[in-house]
Amino acid sequence: MEVRVVAKDTGIPPSKVRLLVDMVRGKSVDEALTIMRFTPTPAARVVAKAVKSAAANAENNFQMNPPDLKIVSIFADKARTLKRFRPRARGRASPILKRSSHITVIVAEQEKQVGP
Repeated sequence: MEVRVVAKDTGIPPSKVRLLVDMVRGKSVDEALTIMRFTPTPAARVVAKAVKSAAANAENNFQMNPPDLKIVSIFADKARTLKRFRPRARGRASPILKRSSHITVIVAEQEKQVGP
C-alpha cells in the first residue's frame, strides 16, 4: 500500500526544491526529517511538512507503522508562474518570473528482512 501526498503551489521554484528532494529520495521517513531539520533552506520546511503529512495519513488512514515508512518516490513539478514586470531604462520593462512548484511524496512500508 502506497500513500500519496501533493503539496500544491508552494512558493519555491522547482529547481531549488529538487536539490533537497534528491537528498531524501529512498530514505526512511525519520531519516529524511532529520536531514531536512539540519538543512538551512526554506524549501526544507515545505518538503518536511509534506513528508510529515504523508506519514500521518499512512498512520491514521491506513494503520501503517510510522517507523517502518520509507519514501518510495518524491519529486517536484512545475506549477503556475506569476509574471511581474520591473521598470528599466528608457521606458522599457523586463519580466520577472516568480515560479512555484508542486511537491509529490509517496511513502510505503518497507519490507522487514528475515535474518539468515
